[in-house]
Amino acid sequence: MTNGAQALMKTLVDAGVEVCFSNPGTSEMHFVAALDDEPKMRAVLALFEGVATGAADGYARMADKPAATLLHLGCGLGNGLANLHNARKGKVPVLNIVGDHATYHVKYDAQLQSDIETVARNVSPGFVRTATSTETLCQDAAEAIAAARTAPGQVATLILPADVSWGEGGVPSAPMAPPEPEPADDATVEAIAKAIRSGKKTALLMGGHSLREPSMLAAAKLAAHSGVTLLAETFPTRMERGAGLPYIERIAYLAELATVQLTDIEQLILVDSKAPVSFFAYPGKKSYLVPDTCQVHTLAAPDQDILASLNKLNDAVGASQAQPKLQPAKRPGRPRGKLTAEKVCKAVGELMPENAIIVDEGITSSLMLSVMTAGAPRHDMLTLTGGAIGQGLPNAVGAAVACPDRPVIALIGDGTAMYTIQALWTMAREQLNVTSIIFNNASYSVLNIELERVGAEDAGEKAKSQLDLRGPVINFAEMANGMGVHGVRVHTAEEMAKALEYAQRMPGPHLIEAVIPESLSGVKRRILPWMLRSLPSLPLSVSKALKRKLAP
Repeated sequence: MTNGAQALMKTLVDAGVEVCFSNPGTSEMHFVAALDDEPKMRAVLALFEGVATGAADGYARMADKPAATLLHLGCGLGNGLANLHNARKGKVPVLNIVGDHATYHVKYDAQLQSDIETVARNVSPGFVRTATSTETLCQDAAEAIAAARTAPGQVATLILPADVSWGEGGVPSAPMAPPEPEPADDATVEAIAKAIRSGKKTALLMGGHSLREPSMLAAAKLAAHSGVTLLAETFPTRMERGAGLPYIERIAYLAELATVQLTDIEQLILVDSKAPVSFFAYPGKKSYLVPDTCQVHTLAAPDQDILASLNKLNDAVGASQAQPKLQPAKRPGRPRGKLTAEKVCKAVGELMPENAIIVDEGITSSLMLSVMTAGAPRHDMLTLTGGAIGQGLPNAVGAAVACPDRPVIALIGDGTAMYTIQALWTMAREQLNVTSIIFNNASYSVLNIELERVGAEDAGEKAKSQLDLRGPVINFAEMANGMGVHGVRVHTAEEMAKALEYAQRMPGPHLIEAVIPESLSGVKRRILPWMLRSLPSLPLSVSKALKRKLAP
């Protein structure tokens, strides 16, 4: 007879879930054994649960369908929670399978017993279910997959007790089709069209699925016809970019710079996004970044049909035949001399191949990445949607599994790399086409900036030591080689370019450790808070020029 795990495996692949990123334990052994019975299911082992969950996130962003995770009990789920948080914030479909003790064993409160449902609801608020019998397991799974795939996408958690998994009499369930999203209604479209026709300065703030080519082109028609400014959310889930696509400026991370971008906007139209807010609260500063004089409209919520809504709006204002302005092909040039973060980004922009996938978790070191790659060949960019660092390397694993024919370039800060460095081992095991570039400035640079922005004055040596990675300086190249990834350390722009060209020629994963100074250090860091405070008192043209200089 078919046991629960075998029937579950069949249910998963029939619904299009064909990859499982796993870090299993004893309770999941029947699921592990069932992998051998299903040739359509690819199993990818991670040495840490945060790698498995981050990889499932990266896979779904590029495959547009969920992968499964396999985690061991509540503790394993807890270890993977940060990257599930990022997936939740990015509205990414993930089927999160968490093994549990056998139902009859729970009452004994064994060492690994915990309340898994409570933990899961933090990252999976829309669907958490514990399977209670082998007979109903596959129906539970089918409903979980449908929930994950329902627009705009979510993390769905299915808790799998061991006896439900090993029990006989499992029956696979047929896939369930998620509901089709609806476009904006006529009244909403006409109200926004009227607002645009008013002539007030208007911006479209785009996020989620609106940052794919069809929706971007539709928005660019509106911009060309009606003079609407196009903006993108700070950290997009997936953004298509490069030559031949519209250039859309992202909202800045620093609230003061985001305020500069928005200060003269009279009407803000949300498209698969929410109104921008500051990442953190700061003494004496606003959290809600939309100007008081700006009227906010929502054209399409994340659960609606984004492209159809934009097309309806274009029809309403007469923009359907407009010619969108597109980014021309342009490379930034080959960098030379002593290596800096900006020169690393310049090398990527100059040398990146066609159809690449960029994973950006460079934090302060990748500030210049967007401008350096704007005119590069077409590519996708994945970013840190939820702010929980340690996403980049696992996202690169998942993206490479989803798109084996596309090169993946991951730009990662040294501090964030250490959260999920085990991802390198999975890259080597799976022979993934990933080039990881680690910015080694031996500092949590962004936190040094935040220390001053939040008003924590007179920080002494003990406080500063908590943001310093120089004792000892980590050697990422050696660490990569120890996990089977070709690693090299570079100190000059010429070495950087040579290493990047080598990585593109040779198969398998590579790591380039870029030894650089901090992008914002010394005098720059000391004057930054003063400069940010002064922005509201400066002429708008001056403050916008400063914004472009700091975060283009």
